[in-house]
Amino acid sequence: MSERLPINIEKSNELITLTQGKIHSVTNKLEAQLNFQTMMANWYGDEDNIIDISLWLYTATEFDSVKVQFHDTHELKHFSDDVFSIFTPVHGGGLNCYIMITEAELTLVAKHPKVLLPLLTTKLTKVLGLIAKQLAYPELP
Repeated sequence: MSERLPINIEKSNELITLTQGKIHSVTNKLEAQLNFQTMMANWYGDEDNIIDISLWLYTATEFDSVKVQFHDTHELKHFSDDVFSIFTPVHGGGLNCYIMITEAELTLVAKHPKVLLPLLTTKLTKVLGLIAKQLAYPELP
């Protein structure tokens, strides 16, 4: 049985289809990389208070739908037009962060599939930087 890492990346079925499944290997690599970077930045110094962070990737249409779904029932923290988060204080806490992959980004990836990794690396690293500020965690290396 394997333990879940503190940071995990979830992707919508629509993104999986639009990227012809390539998003699986990209997000697996990024999960490992981001967990390592946050460990090196000492985000997990207190093992009793490790926060689980789920990064949810959606298309623009899905993102808007999720935002509407949570708007009335949760306190949303907006980082930007394409990123919001919800903190759930259960068992040490969990942070769900919802990230839109814009139409322009999807068009770029469709034309140049190799752009998917650097695009998501940049986008998710920025999001973790915003999360670090929100939680008063050290910056990523």
